[in-house]
Amino acid sequence: MDGENPPRSGRIVGVDIARGVALLGMVATHVFPAFTDTESDNPAISPVFTLAAGRAAAAFAVLAGVALVLSTRRQSAGQARLSVFLRALGIGALGLGLAYADSGIAVILVYYALLFVLALPLLRASVPVLVAVAVLAIVAEPVVSQFVRDDLPGSDLSSPTFAALGEPGHLLAKLTVTGVYPALAWLGYLCAGMAVAHADLRSRQVATRLLVGGLALALAASAASWLLLEPLGGRTELADPAEVPGVGSLPQGWFIDSGLYGATPTDSAWWLAVDTPHSTTPFDLAHTTGTALALLGLALLVARAPLARPLAAVGAMTLTFYSLHVVVMASDLLPTDPTRSYALQVLVALTAATLWRLTGRRGPAEAAVSVLPRAARLVQSPRRPAVRLERGT
Repeated sequence: MDGENPPRSGRIVGVDIARGVALLGMVATHVFPAFTDTESDNPAISPVFTLAAGRAAAAFAVLAGVALVLSTRRQSAGQARLSVFLRALGIGALGLGLAYADSGIAVILVYYALLFVLALPLLRASVPVLVAVAVLAIVAEPVVSQFVRDDLPGSDLSSPTFAALGEPGHLLAKLTVTGVYPALAWLGYLCAGMAVAHADLRSRQVATRLLVGGLALALAASAASWLLLEPLGGRTELADPAEVPGVGSLPQGWFIDSGLYGATPTDSAWWLAVDTPHSTTPFDLAHTTGTALALLGLALLVARAPLARPLAAVGAMTLTFYSLHVVVMASDLLPTDPTRSYALQVLVALTAATLWRLTGRRGPAEAAVSVLPRAARLVQSPRRPAVRLERGT
């Protein structure tokens, strides 16, 4: 959902495939319930949530970092910063508007817009700097957040609307620290993607390293979390039931199994040891960064497979399909059965994207948010009229 597509000849198909998979994963977490049996005291987590919860959204952020570098690398530093800033304004405005739809979805676009703004000083940063910022965001920000969040304005699970602009301090705290997708921590995802974009993503060796390295990082993070919580007894230090801001009090296991809402409870530092989806702990951020890199590596490896082309088409216009998904989820157009609803949305997305790609145009939402950046480029680099020399002069 970067909002602007590089020229078709410069597209890396594997990146689009990864974005398409991430979009369909995010849609699945919105459609399917977290638990298979909520009447039980110990309900089983649904297979969809086990696979996609937290990982799909993280993949979007990592891939957005990749897209930022790829789409601005031929621009001057000043042009790149202006283009990304104007793109962020468009994405933010779209997100504020989508929040009015009664979809039950925590719309991510306003958080993305702020992420792009935070990335402006880093657009021309070296890989070591990007890696250092990513590590700092993943490791240090959750710890600081754990100890300062109680002193910040309280947050809820609602998506920011245009009305939220009237309380800029509250909105900034929500977008950066206390909200569902806290941008200061998620900057780690973006910087990881920006660093990866400096590699040769058309190389099978690079793709293999991303796949293997990403899986290793994901497994190491989960193993470390398990070690701290189980053998070392961290889980016994966590409140049960747990009190989560914006949600209330529920059994500890429900949150650990299905996910949190952007931040952990602040009653114990041991919460930082969980790798629960959307808990924004170092282990959650490291695990989902790893799965995002592994997804990208796998997508790059299968980029030439014909069956992957519809996914690439969806990935080339994720902003459009994400927006449509939010709108239709707020309507009565979808079947009530989650499986049928998901199948219908996937079928429509794959078919419509494949047909739209034949036109050679950007997706409608991508084109809309790129109007200001394109206008700025025209103003900065006006075409000079051709000078015709008349004979005899």
